[in-house]
Amino acid sequence: MLTLVSFLVTLGILIAVHEYGHYRVAVACGIKVLKFSIGFGKPIYTWRLKNKETEFAIGMLPLGGYVKMLDEREAPVDAAERHLAFNTQPLKSRAAVVAAGPLANLLLAVLLYSVVNWSGLQEPKAVLASPVAGSLAERAGLSGRETVQQAAFDGEALETVRSFEDLRWRMTQGALNSRDLQLVVGDESGPLSRTVVLPLSKLDAADADAQLFRKIGILGPWTQPVIGEIMVGSAAQRSGLQSGDVVQRIGEKAIVDGQQLREAIRTSIPAAGANNSAAVTQNWQVQRDGRSVALSVTPQLSQEGGVPVARIGAYVGAPPEFVTVRYGPLEGLWGGAVRTWEVSVLTLKMMGKMVIGQASLKNLSGPLTIADYAGKSASLGWTSYLVFLALVSVSLGVLNLLPLPVLDGGHLMYYLWEWITGHGVSDAWMDRLQRGGVAILLGMMCIALFNDVARLVG
Repeated sequence: MLTLVSFLVTLGILIAVHEYGHYRVAVACGIKVLKFSIGFGKPIYTWRLKNKETEFAIGMLPLGGYVKMLDEREAPVDAAERHLAFNTQPLKSRAAVVAAGPLANLLLAVLLYSVVNWSGLQEPKAVLASPVAGSLAERAGLSGRETVQQAAFDGEALETVRSFEDLRWRMTQGALNSRDLQLVVGDESGPLSRTVVLPLSKLDAADADAQLFRKIGILGPWTQPVIGEIMVGSAAQRSGLQSGDVVQRIGEKAIVDGQQLREAIRTSIPAAGANNSAAVTQNWQVQRDGRSVALSVTPQLSQEGGVPVARIGAYVGAPPEFVTVRYGPLEGLWGGAVRTWEVSVLTLKMMGKMVIGQASLKNLSGPLTIADYAGKSASLGWTSYLVFLALVSVSLGVLNLLPLPVLDGGHLMYYLWEWITGHGVSDAWMDRLQRGGVAILLGMMCIALFNDVARLVG
């Protein structure tokens, strides 16, 4: 229920803000607005504001919205009202009305990020877990439990790393922009700091997918290797594991953090060619109530993206240590604007890489994934939900600015042509472009929906 409610609230807010941008600028330009609708189809609720001619409505299908303006291309317009019609307005007014929707979403993102910056967000401390074996992080000399103090890209000044999410964002930027990331880290053993360089420029552009952080080798913050809640009938329960067990060793290997423990479980799969439905049995040594206990643990095999992965059916790793990240009024506002810009640029770059085949189309997400993340973020608290809402608002704003004929960006493309040539796009070309735009958009939606289903099933 929380997922459904969060999803509907997310759609409602983003659509309302987008359409209000169109509506507000249209009114400011002296255009008569006939209807403002959130959702399509038969209205389930309508109303009018006092002394306003616009009808406001909520439609049955909450997957979009529209602002219907007086327009001679859609219906005859009385001569006395012709000056109020959209199609009779100057080019700059029409362009402003069209651009206002996506810009409203981007401004909403700035506001949301700013509110989060002002109120403070609980984020994991930038203490690194054990790196993935053979990854960039391991080859760079990281071993786990280092605290990242500062970071910078080549040629830039070092900046304080406030949290693990701050570090994750910098790694994402570096991977997509092919820039090495310099880290100043302090070891737990003492106050001395050292500098390591993550060679993110060595990552292929196609590596910017869901497995990006596994390839970098930094999957999460450091956590204690403790066993949490255990599912009934799971491999963990059958092996005799109990909630609160601290894992010390698996075989001859010492376990120092939750990430290392998860990797040891995940990779306990049979050798290639072995016909075995179960994972490899492991000899575990755990600390329980101050004493050492030896157990034989046999994880359960499952498929993840067509690759066999072992799991034990228990929460692995204690919660990380958190820190409150909070900014002042001006710093928070500026940070919100900068984050919106950075997310917008990265979104465009990722879309561009997918178009030219340098990034996987698996990165496209549809309504099922959005609904899933809406529910998860809402369950973590209102600040996490606001961050999610800001991210989707940026995505919606950027998507609508793409030069596809059925989107706002497509209409802006028509106006650019009109500005350059002095006349609008012909009806024949308009029809062809609209058909092409619909086909492209439907193709993107089908791929996104397929990815959604694949993620949920996998």
